[in-house]
Amino acid sequence: MRRALVVLAILAAVLGTACATGTAGPSATGAAGRGVVGAPAPAPNAPETGDFGATKPDQGIPTVVAVGRDLIVTANVSMRSRDPWATADQARAIAAGLGGDLLGLSETGSGDQRNAVLTVRVPSDRFDDAIAQLRKLDAEVLASNVDAKDVTDQFVDLQARLAARQAEEQSYLALLARASTVDEVLRVQTALFNVRTQIEQLQGQINAMKSRIEYSTITLSVSPLVPVTGPSGTWDPSVTFARAIAALGALFRVVADAAIWALVLGWIPLIALLLLLAATRARRPAPA
Repeated sequence: MRRALVVLAILAAVLGTACATGTAGPSATGAAGRGVVGAPAPAPNAPETGDFGATKPDQGIPTVVAVGRDLIVTANVSMRSRDPWATADQARAIAAGLGGDLLGLSETGSGDQRNAVLTVRVPSDRFDDAIAQLRKLDAEVLASNVDAKDVTDQFVDLQARLAARQAEEQSYLALLARASTVDEVLRVQTALFNVRTQIEQLQGQINAMKSRIEYSTITLSVSPLVPVTGPSGTWDPSVTFARAIAALGALFRVVADAAIWALVLGWIPLIALLLLLAATRARRPAPA
């Protein structure tokens, strides 16, 4: 009889959790903060959805305008500068000064052919400041794009599922305290272990999404400036001498080629001349 009561209690706990899951969504949506995690709810006259996809170009790099939403913001910027490595170091210092950190750095090439690829993350509320400071670098913006992914609904759903599993955990803990046999204890502990595993997984997903919401990622690619070559206004004797030597070498090759052709084919006119002389002598009349 006691075992049957424990089983009925477990079923009641599962049914109660299911009901909590079905009703937690709307309430969690109303209580969740908009924009930064944990922020207060928007004012009554604030729009429900912000123009999170809108961008406005300013000196080559767009910015994101978001109102009351949880966004994962990433930016890709391609620049060209005289010293790409120095530009990458300056961008890294900008991120560190805004409370961000370095995620990846690649520097290749040497001399005038240096290239750098830098990936940093900055707090989302300082994203516009980071873009503004990147604009001030001594570099030319070649291409850029900013992507904002709205994860408000996914984040609220994860929080609601976590709350439901935590309520289920408390129900199983209450059952565990009332269990009187080894079999009952083992059954409740098995169910409790499964629920706690789900809680840890949900908490990990929430922490990962929260980190991506609170920090925006910027990838910066910097290539070297292509030197502009044109006619020089100063006279350089060494350049003239080199050109003269090159012309003399070309003339020598032409003369040598002509001599080789004459040596190989020059005997043909001689043979023709000898044949002509022989024919002329043969036609002369014999003397009387």
